[in-house]
Amino acid sequence: MVRLYAILAIGQLILAVVALISCLSAENDEIRALPRFAWVLIILFFPLVGSIAWFVAGRPVPATPAAGNRPGGGTTGRDRQRPLAPDDDPEFLRSLDSERSKQDRELLERWEQDLRRREDKLRGGDSSDPPREEDKPEA
Repeated sequence: MVRLYAILAIGQLILAVVALISCLSAENDEIRALPRFAWVLIILFFPLVGSIAWFVAGRPVPATPAAGNRPGGGTTGRDRQRPLAPDDDPEFLRSLDSERSKQDRELLERWEQDLRRREDKLRGGDSSDPPREEDKPEA
């Protein structure tokens, strides 16, 4: 019987430590029901009941699923305030795509101009061609 009490006491201690860490690491504006100081005191003075109360009523609400997964598909005020990662922002991706296509067009235009210049040079028999191997002096 003593072993059972020891295991329950260790479990209660672990639960209290996890609840305390969760409480102290939560953002101030996300903690529900009571201020952080009150939650810390409740968890310390009533470890089992306070820890359970923290996880049920005090800890921050978990993040909601993305708008596409939510019924109705709308966005909440909280979703609009949360910054998006660059690869999740459609506007950012469009700007990358437009920049990339602009650079590709410019590169293609330069290649075409270079090709035209070289073709004109070959057709005209211009003497400014680079020297051939047999024309180079021996070292």
